[in-house]
Amino acid sequence: MNRSRMLRANPRSFAALLLLLCLALLAACGSRENGEAGGEGKIKVTATIGMIADVAKQVGGERVDVTSLMKSGVDPHLYKASEGDIGKLERADIILYNGLHLEGKMVDIFEKMAKKKTTVAVSDGIDRAALRTGAAMATEYDPHIWFDVKHWMTVTETIRDTLAEHDPAHADAYRANADAYLRQLRDLDAEVAERIRTLPERSRVLVTAHDAFGYFGDAYGMQVMGLQGISTASEAGAKDVADLRDFLIAHDIKAVFIESSVPRRAIDAVIQGAKEKGHELNIGGELYSDAMGEEGTAEGTYIGMVRHNVETIVNALK
Repeated sequence: MNRSRMLRANPRSFAALLLLLCLALLAACGSRENGEAGGEGKIKVTATIGMIADVAKQVGGERVDVTSLMKSGVDPHLYKASEGDIGKLERADIILYNGLHLEGKMVDIFEKMAKKKTTVAVSDGIDRAALRTGAAMATEYDPHIWFDVKHWMTVTETIRDTLAEHDPAHADAYRANADAYLRQLRDLDAEVAERIRTLPERSRVLVTAHDAFGYFGDAYGMQVMGLQGISTASEAGAKDVADLRDFLIAHDIKAVFIESSVPRRAIDAVIQGAKEKGHELNIGGELYSDAMGEEGTAEGTYIGMVRHNVETIVNALK
């Protein structure tokens, strides 16, 4: 007996099958109206950098599926989106990026995506008066906002509000997750300040490959110097190397730091130049600046990254 004859012979079975199909379709539509994306019933969030992705995971919990475009060791200043990245952005329900020209080569992509889906620069919630700026900077604002934990608390609130607006049925869950994470960040902020205070004031000089730690210095009382500018797209010249070398010698600074996402050749040139003038400079350790550590490690989380940096700095300069 063929299918059409079976259906004519069993009209009740056909009606039941049709009803089941309609119910399945309504359920699928309902899940999308509630802000849930497709099969797994989770909101698909694509973030540019790991620090933002980590907050989205903390706030979204089990209701989100978070993808980070840039992995450990990747420099966002120089990053160019691949075809695979474009696909991840296209499939996302929400796109989160830092803004302030951190992802300078991707600005046009975000502007296009914003016309068809929720696309948020997480730095937008920070008062522009609280941002670092100045004539000497290559960009209008310093984008490395995660190095002031208080700024990152504001970012957490922005991500919380973005998820709650997109998925209002579960807004209370996002607020509860955010409250718990904000308590951890408040503790972290106090912890960082306390650890830096253990250093003698004359030792609170942080020298790195590029000027990523300005917010850290402002928030926790350290003088910060970077060989390159705020963006690693600018190269350090011979005069930059010589000027930094002379400063370190004059102030008897003993340690400089390399960064996980920035080549160390410029810092090595400073060390060699100081050595030629009879001043011994040591590598104080490797800091995470524009990218976190490997996924699955303590340094692969925002809080773990900050703690690693602080302990590395304090141990080298004390």
